[in-house]
Parts: sequence; C-alpha cells; structure tokens
Amino acid sequence: MATGFTFPPFWFLFLFILSCFSSFCLGGDRVTLGEIYKDGDNLTSKGGDFVLGFFSPAGTSKRYLGIWYVDIPVKTYIWVANRNKLVHDKNGTFSIDTIGNLVVKDGNGDLLWSSNVSVQTRNSTACLRDDGNLVILNNDRDAARLNSELWESFSDPTDTYVPGMEVLIERQGEQKVFRSWTNESDPSPGRYSMGVDPRGTPQIIIWDGPNRRWRSGHFDGAEFIGVPDVIRTNFFSGFRILNEGDNKLLLTYSASNTSSFLRFQLTVTGNELQQRWNEDEGEWNTLQSRPVGGCDLYNFCGNFSECNKEVCQCLEGFVPSVQEEWHAGNRTGGCVRKTELECRKNSSVSRNDSSKDDGFSTIRRVKLPDHADVAEISTEECKIKCLNDCSCNGYAHVRGINCMVWRDDLVDIEHFEEGGNTLYVRLHPSDIGKKKKTIIIVVISILAALALVVMVAIWLVCKYRARKRESKRTSEIPKNHLVRSGEFSMEYSGPGDISAEGHQGNGSELAFFSFSMVATATDDFSLANKLGQGGFGPVYKGKLPCGQEVAVKRLSQKSGQGDEEFKNEITLIAKLQHRNLVRLLGCCVEGEEKMLIYEYMPNKSLDTFLFDTARKSLLDWRKRFNIIEGIARGLLYLHRDSRLRIIHRDLKASNILLDEEMTPKISDFGMARIFGGNQNEANTNRVVGTYGYMAPEYAMEGLFSGKSDVYSFGIILLEIICGRRNTSFRTDEHSGIIGYAWEKWDEGRPMDLVDRSIWDGCQHNEALRCIHLALLCVQDLAAHRPNMSSVVLMLETDNVRLPLPRQPTYTSMRRSVDEDIWHGNQDLTSSNNVTVSVLIGR
Repeated sequence: MATGFTFPPFWFLFLFILSCFSSFCLGGDRVTLGEIYKDGDNLTSKGGDFVLGFFSPAGTSKRYLGIWYVDIPVKTYIWVANRNKLVHDKNGTFSIDTIGNLVVKDGNGDLLWSSNVSVQTRNSTACLRDDGNLVILNNDRDAARLNSELWESFSDPTDTYVPGMEVLIERQGEQKVFRSWTNESDPSPGRYSMGVDPRGTPQIIIWDGPNRRWRSGHFDGAEFIGVPDVIRTNFFSGFRILNEGDNKLLLTYSASNTSSFLRFQLTVTGNELQQRWNEDEGEWNTLQSRPVGGCDLYNFCGNFSECNKEVCQCLEGFVPSVQEEWHAGNRTGGCVRKTELECRKNSSVSRNDSSKDDGFSTIRRVKLPDHADVAEISTEECKIKCLNDCSCNGYAHVRGINCMVWRDDLVDIEHFEEGGNTLYVRLHPSDIGKKKKTIIIVVISILAALALVVMVAIWLVCKYRARKRESKRTSEIPKNHLVRSGEFSMEYSGPGDISAEGHQGNGSELAFFSFSMVATATDDFSLANKLGQGGFGPVYKGKLPCGQEVAVKRLSQKSGQGDEEFKNEITLIAKLQHRNLVRLLGCCVEGEEKMLIYEYMPNKSLDTFLFDTARKSLLDWRKRFNIIEGIARGLLYLHRDSRLRIIHRDLKASNILLDEEMTPKISDFGMARIFGGNQNEANTNRVVGTYGYMAPEYAMEGLFSGKSDVYSFGIILLEIICGRRNTSFRTDEHSGIIGYAWEKWDEGRPMDLVDRSIWDGCQHNEALRCIHLALLCVQDLAAHRPNMSSVVLMLETDNVRLPLPRQPTYTSMRRSVDEDIWHGNQDLTSSNNVTVSVLIGR
C-alpha cells in the first residue's frame, strides 16, 4: 500500500494556528523569550495605567522606546530606553534576547539599547508593573529565587521620578541619577542632572553640567530643611530615607493622595517640577518648581554672604572681596573676613590659646550652608568642637540631624521670612558686637529723606521752566505755519538743539524734491506702485532719475497726523545716522502736498514676515536674534549715543523695516520726542502710539521716558519669539501676550513660547535668555525695567546674571485719546508692507 500525505492531528493543527496568530496579536503586560514586539505593538500594565511602546516626541518623527501614562491625553513620558540611539523609522523592535536582556533594535537588526541584566539567564520575562516600573524577572527554576528581579527601569531612570521609585544612595560621592532631555523634541541626555549628595545628611541637588544649580538643603529625618516652610510642608514631606546597611541609603517617596498621578520631573530648563494630574480639568497642575531664580539659585550671592529677596549682603564680620565689583552689582565674588582668625595667622600659636576668645555671630531663619559635616553631640559640645578646630567657620544644631559644622567656605545661604534654621558664624573677637546698626539706619534714613526732598524740588523747578519756555515758543509760531529748511520746529519735552539744518546748517544735508519729480518717480502715484496704507497716508515705491529706488510717504488730508508730525520727522531723522535707523533722503512741500522720501526697503517690514504663516519660517532663529540685536542697538543710539536724546513712542513690529540683508531699521519718527541733557521723564496730555505696545505709565498717566520704549521693545521681543501678534493672545484666559508669557514662565515652561516653525534650529539658551529679558522689559513699573544699555549688555553677554522678573499686573492698557482723532480714524489699519504711525489704539 502506497504511503500518501496525511493531515496532522487536529490538536496539533490548532496549536500551530494559535502560535502563528499570537505572533501578530501581542498584548498583556509582559514580554517572553521568542516574542518580538514591533513599532505599534504596545505593552500595557495590568491595572491599565502605563504603556510601553515606541513613540515620537513633539516636533520630530524619530522613534524611541518609552513608558507613558495610558489615560492622560497630554502624552507624558516617564522613561525612555534608547535615549542616545534613536530609530529613524517605524521598523524598530523590542524583545528578550537569548541571555535574558530586553533589547531594542532597528529595522536592520542592529542593537540600539540593552538592559544589561545583572545575571544572564535563558528564561526571563519583562513585565510592566502598575507603578510604571519595567522589570526583568528570572524564571529559571534553578535560580536562587524564582521570579527574582534581574533589572528594573526604576534603577535606570531618565528625567522623571514617580511614587514607588527607590533611589539607592552610596555614602561615598555624589550620585547624579536623573538627566534632563536635551529639548522638548530630543530625549537624549541634556545639560542638567539631578541626584543626591550624601555628605553629612543627604540632600537633593540639581547640577548644570559640573556646577550646582540648586539644592534642597539637608534631610532632618522628616523633611529637607533648605526650602521655605510652606513648600517643605506641602510638597517635600513625603520623602523618606532608609538605612540599607553597607554604607547605603534608600530614598523613597509616598504621596499623601494616591487617587491621582503625581510625578517629579527634571525639565529641559533645569527645574525640578512637581505636578499632579487633575482629572476634572484634564491637565497637569504644577504644585511647585525649583529653583525659582534669584536667591533660590545656588550660591547666588557668593561665599560668606546672605541672599534676602534678591538682595545680597555680607555676613557680619565680612566685607566684599572686590569692592568695585560688589558696588557695580556683581556679587559672585562673595565676601572675605574683615579680620582673620588668630590661629590662621600664626600656625605656631596653640589652637586652644588662639581660639578661646573667638566668638560667634547669630544668623536666624536661614537656609544652612552647603558642605556640612555631622556629629551626634549636644549643642554646647558642637560649639566647643568648632572652637577647637581652626578650620571651622561655623556650626548649627538641628533637630533630627544634631551637630553640623562647616570647615569649608560658607556658601549658598538664603534668608527665609518664616522657618529656616539658626547658623552660628565664627568671628575674630574684634568683629563681634561692634555694628551700630540703629545709628546707621537713622543716619541713612535722614540723608535719604533730604535727598528725596531736594530731588523733588529740582524736578518741579525744571518742569516749570520747561513749560514756560514751551508756552513762549508756541505763541511765537503762527498756526498752520510750515516753512522750509532752517525754520522747522517741533514739540519737544525739554531743551536741546532741535532746528533742522537742511541746506543752511552744518548737519546732515536734506534734499527737497519737486512734486512733479516725485509724481514721475512713482508713475503718478499708480496703484501698481502702492506699498501700503498707514495712519500717515499711502506709501508708494518710486525710482529717481538717477536709478535709486525710494519709498514715498504722502500725507493724506484725512490723516490723523498733520504738520507737527511731518515737521517732527524731518527735524529728527535728518540728524540721525545709524545702520539700524531708516535713512531719510528728502521731502516735498508744495501747496497742500507734503511727502517724505526714504531709502527703499525691499523686504518691507518685520510684521510682513513674522505674522505671515507662509513666510515666517524664512526668519530662522539666527535671523530673529540678529533682528533683536539690531533693534536694541538702534534704540540705544536714540536714547544715549545720538546728538539728540530721542524717545520714539511708537515702536512696533510694523515700524521695523528690513533691508535686502534682513538688517532691521527703525522707522516712523512722527511721534518721537526730544529729551534735554538732564531730563529722564516727561508728561503729555496727548497720548499717541499703538494700543498693545504702550507702557502702563504712558497709557494711563501720559508719562513717558526711555523706559517707555523699553516696554515696547519687550513686546516686540515676545512677538519675535512667538511669531504671533500681541493682540492674538487676547482670550478669556489671557489679556495679551504678557499674561500668556508670564503664565508659561511661572509654570516653568518658558520654551513653550518659541515659534514651532523655528523650534529645530533654535538656540535654546539664547531663546530662554531673550524670554527672560522680555519679561524684565515689560514690568509694570518703569523703575524696574532695564535701560537700553543694560538690555544690549544682557543680549550680547552670556555671563551677565539677569534679575528675576516681577509678575505683571497691567498686561494691556487702553486710554482715552483725543476725541477728534479717535472718532475720525477708527478704520485706519497698519500697512502690510511699509508702516506709519497712527495716534490711536488699533
């Protein structure tokens, strides 16, 4: 009988089909040997809270293996495997290899990442637990413990700490456990790291590269004592440190409320961010973020000094190490002793003899210094221990820690309004108890009061004289009088040289053009040559007989601007010469016609690029930063370096023109005012400018100064960074761009402001510095804003420490202006190409 083909038993066929099916339908909470998970196949924890799979961060198509929350619509990652080696496409896989490792491979089978298990085995399983921990279990029955853990993701974290995670601390040396992402689109290890310094008692540290950026203060068995009481009690009280023996400690955290997700993240900007998921609002609520800047930054004031509300002062018995730098605002050099301790002057002197007269100054409610050594002795024994050690600079006795002594310099001391601890600083006998604080305070108060009275009196006298001169000058000029070169005058806020010199003077030569020449150059003001329409009137492109291209601003009879603005612009701009100011070539005054002729800007104005979705990407970060610097230099020239001190009063994106090389040039000086040599502020009853760019004191009180232009510069700076008009941020939640920017700053997410069209090429350090500077420029009080010389220094110098901005109160202002202007020009809009000022908010 011939042998033929026979079907396999049914049960064998069933198992074969089932095994084939399972290779496509992977699921559950674990990966076993032989299973290959492809991109798109996810592993879900039993409780359904966490997922392991491939993902792409926002703004990129690169793929990484990571763990994230399941039911949170805002995709939030707590761990990333292949941080350093990405998958370029969706052909990546993860599986268990033959020696028990979880591995990530690309489409070519090349190994990108491995878990590096502690013990090799041929029978292991990777399991994703309900707390977000990915563990590899040993299933070998010959193992010492069945299902023992060979590796876990909690022991190899990225930038996030979640409840249940245990951080093992070695007693020897610092442990940098967490590393920030490089940026929001790149999870590779960034510049910031976070971990534990076990010296004395453990404390949490954030490093910026090799340098400390922030520290929590020492752990007293229940809390970290280096943060204010309210922050410590509410947010840092869940930490515990357990003694594991063999010089090892274990750091854990237990959340008081386990009904919602909680996480600690080291952000790309170097902040430790604590957030809780709010199910009702559908977003992460920020509970706290450290550091907040200023005194919270590590050793903000230098050695042997105390930081109190961003004000630095040397400890009692110490003086600035470099007086000139300290008085100039650079406190990083810290302070040094007035009188050296006797035992340090002469090593041959007995320590006990030389130190018996030393004493201690008492500093209360402070964050204790860094680098402490600990001993379990009483308070009096602690004091004696410090006196008997010539290298000791101070001591403290803290409940839960006992005696703390400092042999190194005293660094990173911050004053707290409430809470904190008491520090005893060792001093030479001659430096103890000799501060006559009361007398000094009284004398300073009296002198300050006298100085204030004198300054107010001088200001009132100068203001009265200026008004008297202005009244006399105005009465001498016939109404509606407009004359040619040599006779122009303008409204100005104080004394100064204000005559336009034109043909007769010794200044810049201003050409006068006939109406027929201008008409010929613009082809009789044809619509084909029209560049735009502004408050001044239409703007046309023209070509002079010599071949030079020009822009012609023609004063409209319906314009809200008149003779004063026309004369003002001619008077000012004829005297100004700077590469970041538009150049006035001449003017035309003939009959009722009044025109200004400028150099032609082929790239038109900044707003035509910045707020156009199709063209904004042409302004990459480098071009935007160069534009920012150019505007700042132009304003600095106006405020300080030009022959006349000029306040522009109508600075905005549409008044920044761009030449063929995208060099910015400030234009439209119709609203500008001249300041006298000693004048810093002036007042006007006629508020002019553009709504959204006006400083609060100008919009509400008519007060203007150089700080008014600084405020407008801050708004433009935010617009350049965001790529959006300031008015586009007006919603129920935000009153404008300032409110939106402050919210992101306060949440510790300032980089959210950066225009996504330039994100990939953005220099994050520069962008963050520009955001910080913009918030300084738009502060409510003019006194709190930097002047333009400081702005330029902050822009061009990386090592200048920027002060912490104050939260804005008035984020948008509106003030009633001249009623005839308001009602007559409501339909005026800014030009799309070349812009001119209007006198009202629009």
